[in-house]
Amino acid sequence: MRPTRIQRIHVIDSHTAGEPTRVVIRGGPDLGTGSLAEQLGRFRREYDHFRSAIVNEPRGSDALVGALLCEPTEPSCTTGVIFFNNVGYLGMCGHGTIGVIVTLAYLNRIRPGAHRIETPAGIVEARLNEDGTVTVRNVPSYRLAARVPVDVPGYGTVIGDVAWGGNWFFLVEEHGLELTLENLERLTDFTWRIRQALAREGIRGANGEEIDHIELFGPSPREGIDSKNFVLCPGGSYDRSPCGTGTSARMACLYADGRLKEGQVYRQESIIGSVFEGTISVINGTIYPSITGSAFVTAEAELILDERDPLCWGIRR
Repeated sequence: MRPTRIQRIHVIDSHTAGEPTRVVIRGGPDLGTGSLAEQLGRFRREYDHFRSAIVNEPRGSDALVGALLCEPTEPSCTTGVIFFNNVGYLGMCGHGTIGVIVTLAYLNRIRPGAHRIETPAGIVEARLNEDGTVTVRNVPSYRLAARVPVDVPGYGTVIGDVAWGGNWFFLVEEHGLELTLENLERLTDFTWRIRQALAREGIRGANGEEIDHIELFGPSPREGIDSKNFVLCPGGSYDRSPCGTGTSARMACLYADGRLKEGQVYRQESIIGSVFEGTISVINGTIYPSITGSAFVTAEAELILDERDPLCWGIRR
């Protein structure tokens, strides 16, 4: 009888402001050498089944973001990381970076202080603060286009900004919807229709890249909170956290409109009520957002991939 091939994957799960991250510590694919962007390309071409096995059902969920630790190509970096979700890959992930830093601290691999993290979108600096929070200095962020109209079936013309915060976003303030969990189905339907309409009308980010995150904003009922948001992620799930890259894109737009000053604290509430604090610094006209939030380890586990299992590689879309 041919021996059964069983693969064991050591992972640590955490959540950042409610949004889960699964960090692959050991057992991931060998992506070879080259830049993180090149390694990401190899991951996508040759090991996409591994992505699916880690984050998709039956081991994962639509909300789960995976993080594969890699050897950094830049010697000053603590680690490299490739983020992925239920349908593909992310250039950068704010909540995921906070989760990675808290996971490394849990493993006693780092201490409080500044740590450089290499991602396919560029190098970010993440500071583990003495109180356990993490401040991520994100990649440069900017607004590509303001007040872009798109015809959304069932809702009419929707106006939004196209902006980059490590991922591409379409940000909408004028929508008239209540940002509550009770309104989740309508919010999801609305934002999914926006995404489809953007693709249909050929509205894209720089270099023709897909706009795969849709973000709605509204007032928060809580004192001292600047805004509440709802973010639809690429796989159709909503972000439980206030979204680090989305908050970065939002602050870039606010700065462009003169509504946010350099160094001013911006407090962004998520659809579930969790909060990130953000600021921006501007160097030679380039906007560098910083996001502060908390993450907590929820599990340390060994995933088992058994080739006899017909769903070994996850339920794929």
